[in-house]
Amino acid sequence: MIEQSVSSPPQGETRLPVRAGAGRFMILAVVFVCAACGLVYELELVALASYLIGDSVTQASVVLSVMVFAMGVGSLLAKRLRCRAAFGFGLLEAALALLGGCSALVLYMSFVWVGESRYALVGFSLAIGVLIGAEIPLLMTLIQRFSRQDAEGTVADLFAADYVGALVGGLAFPFLLLPWLGQLTGALVTGAVNAVAGAALVLWLFGRDLTRRSRRLLLAVNVLVLAVLATAAVEVDDFERAARRALYGDGVRVALHTDIQEVVLTGEGEGAGGDGAGEPLELYLDGRLRVSGRDEFRYHEALVHPAMRGPHARVLILGGGDGLAAREVLRYQDVHTVTLVELDPGVVRLARTDPALAELNGHAYEDPRLREVSADAFTWLRGADRAGAGGYDVVISDLPNPGITASTKLYSEEFYGLASRVLAKGGRLAVHAGSPATDPRTYWTVDATLRAAGFGTTPYRATGGPSGFAAGPDRVKDGRPEVSDWGFELAGLGARPALGLAEDAPRLRSPTPALLAAGRRGVERTRVPGLPPSTLVHPRYGG
Repeated sequence: MIEQSVSSPPQGETRLPVRAGAGRFMILAVVFVCAACGLVYELELVALASYLIGDSVTQASVVLSVMVFAMGVGSLLAKRLRCRAAFGFGLLEAALALLGGCSALVLYMSFVWVGESRYALVGFSLAIGVLIGAEIPLLMTLIQRFSRQDAEGTVADLFAADYVGALVGGLAFPFLLLPWLGQLTGALVTGAVNAVAGAALVLWLFGRDLTRRSRRLLLAVNVLVLAVLATAAVEVDDFERAARRALYGDGVRVALHTDIQEVVLTGEGEGAGGDGAGEPLELYLDGRLRVSGRDEFRYHEALVHPAMRGPHARVLILGGGDGLAAREVLRYQDVHTVTLVELDPGVVRLARTDPALAELNGHAYEDPRLREVSADAFTWLRGADRAGAGGYDVVISDLPNPGITASTKLYSEEFYGLASRVLAKGGRLAVHAGSPATDPRTYWTVDATLRAAGFGTTPYRATGGPSGFAAGPDRVKDGRPEVSDWGFELAGLGARPALGLAEDAPRLRSPTPALLAAGRRGVERTRVPGLPPSTLVHPRYGG
């Protein structure tokens, strides 16, 4: 009944190389492997798209919805292959292994050299979904060769193996493939496993059904697919280096994957080697420019020093693992203790050990007044509140932009409520709130959220410098972010804090009382009234 157009003419019952029970088990094992591989492809697309494009909620929604739709289409298209189920399944798995295995590589290539990866994301989601959707109908046809008398039990077994395989693939991706192989190599290895499983099933279990020409064709296709995947795996390190040069320029000094993110350092810092001609240091986190030695002082001085007007013996910094906010705080001699809570210990390690970055942060981590804690800021604040810790005169929130999905909880009403509980009476909270010029809705949502948490707010802004890293990842022109501004909120419990500088403030390069007042007036012109606060269950920030 199977492969009538590609196999030898059927003569009675088709010969099978194993007993029915063993054949059934082998097919279910391949269902398990294919389901695991399919979910890895799905998660790979979501993870890489979130890293390249941002806004993980949107990327997950796009990938999942497109793939589920495509799986339905694939299931319908599989009807045309049921009369040639074994041959069709073999070709289908080879195509799926090639597409799924190379999807991350092509998506990253599209982002780096084309500058746009959304179309590639949708295309791969659609193609992979169609192929995955066609698997179960073909496997159902094949397994019925071994269990024709129990259709209901066969369907249950197929779906059970499919779901368990998806579970294993879903767990293997974050706990095995990503930490051990990375996104690109992990996808390539998954594709190779997929190809081997599909080819082994068809060529060994159903090889007698196929003509010699069909067997040779399947073998050649799978060897070609495995050769492509193996070549890509061998060359993946060179590919990543070329992609980094295209993305960051030729000055990449450090490129590493921590448990949290990709960290890249370029440039030696101005004045490296004492000749004054060094390229300014730039720090990229997950492909986004976070620090530029050209003008980072504008940001960090404007963030820190207005909050230091008043008592500042005990200071808490949330984020800021690069040590630059800590550098500004430690310039005050009457600061007794600084607690810095940073999620990624890899960034802290780099800020301690990289000569250029350590010089830029003034070797802040060598100051005995600084204590570093590796923890999520939200979790740490909740634990500090339960333990009764607190009494901080100043809290500095130096966290990623609120528009990034992973950061939205750190700009929620609940987060600011926890921050208020660790503040001493009369303490101040300084918050980086995004750009009021390029994204005023997000900026004023932060303001509304602080006020909902019981703070009085004083909004202000500082002008971005020539590097343009204030603009954020989506404001790019000629390969560089557009020059923009930084928006800040100075908050106090109940009353609105006065905006200014402490009498004992060190000599600063950027903010002066006059500039701060101008920033205060300028930011009011961008006000968006009537915005609701952002909460954990109802985040209001866009991607």
